[in-house]
Amino acid sequence: MENFENMPRPEIVAVADTVAREKNIDREDVFTAMEIAIQKAGRTKYGFEHDIRVHIDRKTGAISLARYREVVADDTVIENEAAQIPVSLAKKYDKKLKVGDFIIDALPPIDFGRIAAQTAKQVIMQKVREAERNKQFEEYREKIGTIINGTVKRLEFGNVIVDIGKAEAVLRHNEIIPREKYKNGDRVRAYVLDVRREVKGPQIFLSRTCPEFMAKLFTQEVPEIYDGVVQIMGVARDPGSKAKIAVKANDKTVDPVGACVGLRGIRVQAIVTELQGEKIDIVPYSDDRAEYIVSALAPAEVTKVVLDEENNRIEVVVAEDQLSYAIGRRGQNVKLASQLIGADIDVLTEEQEQERRSNENKVRTQRFMEALDVDDMIAHLLVAEGFSTIDEIAMVDLKELAEIEGFDEDVATELQNRANEFIEKRNKEFATKSKKLKIDESLKHVSGLDQDMILTLAENGIKNIDDLADLAADELIEIVGENVLTLTEANEIIMLAREHWFDDKKAK
Repeated sequence: MENFENMPRPEIVAVADTVAREKNIDREDVFTAMEIAIQKAGRTKYGFEHDIRVHIDRKTGAISLARYREVVADDTVIENEAAQIPVSLAKKYDKKLKVGDFIIDALPPIDFGRIAAQTAKQVIMQKVREAERNKQFEEYREKIGTIINGTVKRLEFGNVIVDIGKAEAVLRHNEIIPREKYKNGDRVRAYVLDVRREVKGPQIFLSRTCPEFMAKLFTQEVPEIYDGVVQIMGVARDPGSKAKIAVKANDKTVDPVGACVGLRGIRVQAIVTELQGEKIDIVPYSDDRAEYIVSALAPAEVTKVVLDEENNRIEVVVAEDQLSYAIGRRGQNVKLASQLIGADIDVLTEEQEQERRSNENKVRTQRFMEALDVDDMIAHLLVAEGFSTIDEIAMVDLKELAEIEGFDEDVATELQNRANEFIEKRNKEFATKSKKLKIDESLKHVSGLDQDMILTLAENGIKNIDDLADLAADELIEIVGENVLTLTEANEIIMLAREHWFDDKKAK
């Protein structure tokens, strides 16, 4: 290996330090960019087939330029003679060389010509830009989930391009509060929704409509939330119109609603102004689900709450004069309350609830009279005790059935025997009809479908789980009957039927 004196070049170190400081990027990135540029110039001079490598001393700026040739086995098909050498030939240079080693030939320093210098400059600038973009991406990625301030730079197809200092961010049209208008130079506060790495630099997406934006505004305006004394438990928004936020105090001496409202409403008013007049209901959170629902539906006064935990549905009963308050304009109040609670809420007047209960009781009474061959008095007693199906009567503890007023052990035993006879007969009929209709076993194991529903579906051409999965929820309700399934229940059944589709995709 020839030796060439590598003279210290302090000007190289000075340039690297200056660029790193001015562009606010890592000094090492600048040196790497310089090495790549000199390497490219070296290949231009000696030939692109050569493996030219460059190292710049980080302290002195001395440039080392060398050609590398890899030592390969004699039987290797050599694709590039300038970069590879058989081991037998390599040993003529140095007997200690073995396969995998490199022969390193030092090269004289390059006298940069105009073209080589221009190429080097282009490579350095490209690498510097890449380093700048990477730094920006990392910097703004850390700001996801925070509020950022900026200035409107321009408008593009309904989207607002915001200057946030070192980069531009996009406030898309669907993330702008309705009726909100922007022009160049306007100040903007928004929530950093996402940051993506793109070729031209990081793409930063903002939002003013997401619930998180309002939660962060409350965190900024309410010291008790910032300090963790008051906790935000949920936010629901109809951007620009109305919102609900649920808050809970971790200190019993603190009023969470009062803390958020502030003296003479100054705290909440600051947020309302930022959100273009959006009305905000501050709801006290409660671990008691029924109490929480009542608060969430304010200003309506709720008479009764019926929870269906299994189907994640809530039935709320209000007086006739409270119905409009509970539902709200265009259903807004009940919709926001549903989002806040995380469950579907059905609002009924007392008269509607009474009528529904009466109809349900009539259907159940008639079913018990026919299935158990009993009179209407016994059927009414069973309904009054909360029994809704024959299966429940068959499976309940005998003592519990015997304790019903007017019943004794003999009556209870007879009722359970009749219930079991009915179920056995029903199962036999179901098996016979299933065979005749050629119902696939997969349909029989979908949770939420009973035998009557399965037979009705089969009679309408729905005979396997794929047929069911192809239905929309409203189509399922139309087939089995409007009073049989709710929209929520129908959706859950359809999603269960589709589960195997997703499992099949994962398997592939």
